Amino acid sequence: EWVTSASFTDLGRILVIIPTYNERTTLIPIVERVRSSVPEAHILVADDNSPDGTGEIADSLAADDDHVHVMHRLGKEGLGAAYLAGFAWALQDGYDVVVEMDADGSHQPEQLPRLLDALRGADLVLGSRYVPGGSTENWPRSREWLSKGGNLYTRTVLGVPIHDATGGYRAFRADTLRRLDLDEVASQGYCFQVDLAWRAVQRGLRVREVPITFVERTSGASKMSQKIAVEALWRVTVWGVDDKVTRIRRRAHLRRANSRRTGGPGTTP
Repeated sequence: EWVTSASFTDLGRILVIIPTYNERTTLIPIVERVRSSVPEAHILVADDNSPDGTGEIADSLAADDDHVHVMHRLGKEGLGAAYLAGFAWALQDGYDVVVEMDADGSHQPEQLPRLLDALRGADLVLGSRYVPGGSTENWPRSREWLSKGGNLYTRTVLGVPIHDATGGYRAFRADTLRRLDLDEVASQGYCFQVDLAWRAVQRGLRVREVPITFVERTSGASKMSQKIAVEALWRVTVWGVDDKVTRIRRRAHLRRANSRRTGGPGTTP
């Protein structure tokens, strides 16, 4: 059972980043639900020049609420690029906690307090569909198998103890983002989320998963494409191979160093 706090002022300033592209039907209720669930949180709508007028709706919300902000981007550049721009904006403006959240309602704002509570003892909190208590709603069986299979592959290849590395509902401490070398991140979609989680694990940061219920969007079209899924599979494979090669080279270097210290074979008299 999760006990949530009525206030998260102890965490500092909180920013929820909501990337949008053609989300005019869902943006207003999502913003309202976030403001109701965690009233002290600020919201940054990062709009990729939506042709359906989402950006104008966001401007209207910001004009009426000083907790809502809008970033107008030049065009559709992908989820990863939108989040990276939002992260930079958050860090420059001095926020202490940064949250990723979809605009389509699949990430329930009512579960945001659960992530923020867990962040009190972590550096990164992942909303997870695949830990006890987590679930998905209205997903076809084929998509669920693909998602679970992708996460199993990620755990196996990268050796990360994370059940849902591809999920996009997560809360970072600002200091965590500063340690992830965001300037080097170039991935998108599922792969973007895996990239950040793996970087956090590699740096020895405290990564915690909490259960969420992921609800399939009821309007609009999913932004996920076959190209993004293939990119994720390819990049995870490359990362895993590179990591194993690095580990092998490191062990070989240590063996040579130990051999020199003990006067073993191959040392120079």
